[in-house]
Amino acid sequence: MRIIAGERRGRKLVEWEDAGIRPMRDFVRSALFNILSDFVTDAAFLDLFCGTGSVGLEALSRGARSCTFVDQSADACAIVRRNLDSLDFLARGDVVASDAIQAIATLERLGRRYDLIFVGPPYYKELVPRALDALADAKLFQADPVVVAEIHALESIGESYGVLSVVDRRLYGDNQLLFFRPSNAAQGVKGQ
Repeated sequence: MRIIAGERRGRKLVEWEDAGIRPMRDFVRSALFNILSDFVTDAAFLDLFCGTGSVGLEALSRGARSCTFVDQSADACAIVRRNLDSLDFLARGDVVASDAIQAIATLERLGRRYDLIFVGPPYYKELVPRALDALADAKLFQADPVVVAEIHALESIGESYGVLSVVDRRLYGDNQLLFFRPSNAAQGVKGQ
């Protein structure tokens, strides 16, 4: 696993096999960031259920201002910290060891706001709807946010959660990416 593009392009990420984490495959991550390219530069990024942190680290490499990585696994958080250190991103990333729903509430209380939010939990655990409901109720959004959820291609979730509605969906093998925007935000995402 490696950083695909940006200032740390080609740099390898810390191995993950022993932690039982399913990182996003490179070709899916590449497609995701091709779609989000207009939104990443100088963005505050939130990576929920971050695993190895490959999505948030890719965002940092492509010019995101900051990234908050959230995972309840101590192993995952340790891997993210090692990756932040090896890529020299410690100043731009912070790691929160917490359940994602609790972290959303905590980040809201701290007044944190995000331009891009990625929700990528383990498949088939019904975690995406819970996270989207919590995000829709929280005040974590900057003015024109994008929320992306990754689910298995055979899973299905609702078209809207509170103020969040699906504006695009993409299928890459067994990965499905759903793009949500608040009803008051500009519509759509860049098409690729």
